[in-house]
Amino acid sequence: MTNPLLIDTPLPRFNDIQAESVEPAITEIIERNLKAIDALVEKEASPTWATLVAPIEDLDDKLNNAWSPVGHLNAVMNTQALRQAYNNCLPKLSDYGTKVGQNQRLYEAYVALKGSKEYASYNAAEQKVISNAIRDFKLSGVALEKAEREKFAQLSQKLSELQSQFQDNVMDATDHWHLDVIESQMLAGLPEQAMKLAKQVAEKAGVSGWRLTLDFPCYQSVITYADNRNLRQKIHEAYFTRASDKGPDAGKWDNSAKMEEILATRHEMAKLLGFNNYAERSLAKKMAKTPHEVMNFLLDLAKRAKPFAEKEFTELQNFAKAEFDVEKLEPWDIAYYSEKLRQKRFAISQETLRPYFPLPTVLVGMFEVVKRLYGISIEENTHVEKWHPDVRFFEIFDENKQLRGQFYLDLFARNFKRGGAWMDEARVRRLLPNGKIQTPVAYLTCNFRAPIDDAPSLLTHDEVLTLFHEFGHGLHHMLTKIDCAGVSGINGVAWDAVELPSQFMENWCWQKEALTFISGHYQTFEPLPNDLLEKMTRARNFQSGMMLLRQLEFSLFDFRIHLEYSPEEGGRIQEILDEVRKDFCVVPIAPYARFQHSFGHIFAGGYAAGYYSYLWAEVLSQDAFAKFEEDGIFNPETGQAFLQKILEKGGSEDAENLFVDFRGREADVTPLLRHRGLVA
Repeated sequence: MTNPLLIDTPLPRFNDIQAESVEPAITEIIERNLKAIDALVEKEASPTWATLVAPIEDLDDKLNNAWSPVGHLNAVMNTQALRQAYNNCLPKLSDYGTKVGQNQRLYEAYVALKGSKEYASYNAAEQKVISNAIRDFKLSGVALEKAEREKFAQLSQKLSELQSQFQDNVMDATDHWHLDVIESQMLAGLPEQAMKLAKQVAEKAGVSGWRLTLDFPCYQSVITYADNRNLRQKIHEAYFTRASDKGPDAGKWDNSAKMEEILATRHEMAKLLGFNNYAERSLAKKMAKTPHEVMNFLLDLAKRAKPFAEKEFTELQNFAKAEFDVEKLEPWDIAYYSEKLRQKRFAISQETLRPYFPLPTVLVGMFEVVKRLYGISIEENTHVEKWHPDVRFFEIFDENKQLRGQFYLDLFARNFKRGGAWMDEARVRRLLPNGKIQTPVAYLTCNFRAPIDDAPSLLTHDEVLTLFHEFGHGLHHMLTKIDCAGVSGINGVAWDAVELPSQFMENWCWQKEALTFISGHYQTFEPLPNDLLEKMTRARNFQSGMMLLRQLEFSLFDFRIHLEYSPEEGGRIQEILDEVRKDFCVVPIAPYARFQHSFGHIFAGGYAAGYYSYLWAEVLSQDAFAKFEEDGIFNPETGQAFLQKILEKGGSEDAENLFVDFRGREADVTPLLRHRGLVA
């Protein structure tokens, strides 16, 4: 029987993928690709797009189409066998990437192509692909001496393995911890839906009572609503010591050494390439040009936010003392008393809003938003193979009924599924050798509460924002009109601009005109009432100074550990985090807290020395939305302009140029500060 991963299909065949078939398939594709590349550069004296770039793109796509479902299943349906197969492939893929990236003759072929007369006849996207490829060859160490090239290859493979091990440790630590509760009074304060879910989890595990876990929906419910202070402290300690040297599982899946190794490896790779540190290396593919520019941006925002945050925390302390006689707020008290203060001040909570955001209504409403903005329609296809019964599949059509994109939706938390929310590529838009266009396909993944009994899944407004955010990434990937894979959709987009379309989508979740159809009570079907909308809007910027400072804490910590790393002193991870907190943290931190040990965005994901990108892109997204505020939030001309000048262009032009083309000027930070309520 032919290995299913070797068959190129428009959509992945999840049910045919067996763990034992993964490594042989990936090995075979890699070997085939390397031979094909050797043959290409052997015969090609005067390279053209058709004889060099198109065949290389084809080889890349074959590998991506095989590896994509494997990586995805490893994140959403993790098993020991699949994890082993996945981890066995990582060094092979890293080695392959290094061999291609360090292929001197392939690099010279691209340089020759850029220097040829024909280059001037290529369109902007094609020229960008070639320029990016030459840049990436240099970042892969192609210009290094032989010994250094080999060293770089070893480090690249090592880094890939370390990052995967970091993520595995976080997943294992999260899945391992649970607390079974027999007495219901211990859970006093928890919302009804949270209680039902904990009961459901206990029943599935075959135990009586309620089972609490470290899945984020459960953790968030307990830390925000549980009246039992000891219970809040217990789950807080378990959550913030995951995969560390502290807490109930101290040392069991400890990422401490892994983090040091990851930083050391990145630093050494950056130095080999001629950068002073990994922060400089990170900026080679971003809008920001220098570490100084990034640090100035972050410090300026932090200084603006800190007075607001200090005032907010003082208000919280005074409230807890006056209303509940709490002398000292502990870290596990912040969310709880913040929610009490929010309810007192605005008479609203996330739980109050849940009944008005049943998932089916939110989905239909979200699709209606993009129909009004971009003239696209979205239809479910129930005849597509999926990896779990909860998964749904949708197709996007434009006004001419042309298929523009397809996506899988996997929205509920479960065991053996990575936490968080993300969008990833299953297929990228490109021109195929047969002259047809490959339809872009996305995975959209969240971790919401599953439906309980006969009721649909009910979302908090924060979760609605998360869904819109990931859908924004998906639209960027799927609505592209660029046919070159290297700059199609999110590919080739500067990392600190890639969050622009996702954060931009969140704005409609606050607009009355949109909420009339995004919301609808799951029993009465009435949209969000005006009084709740007014309360929600007033509460929008509740503690926004504290929240912005927390984002800045993560961003400054991430950037500094990469900027200031030295082999002599190591990462100084805790030390730098403590320094950042001393300058800009206004809330108490538990002595055991080790949030960095599960900070997958920077230690296992693509945000290393780039976590600041969320805030950098928020400046762009809020300024872009300000144009809709000026023109009308469903203005079709403005919607078409955003579609054509941002979403459809993908990474075919520099992000700053695309933004200026849409907005008519460079980005302004004022709308961000205004939307966050941080203006006097």
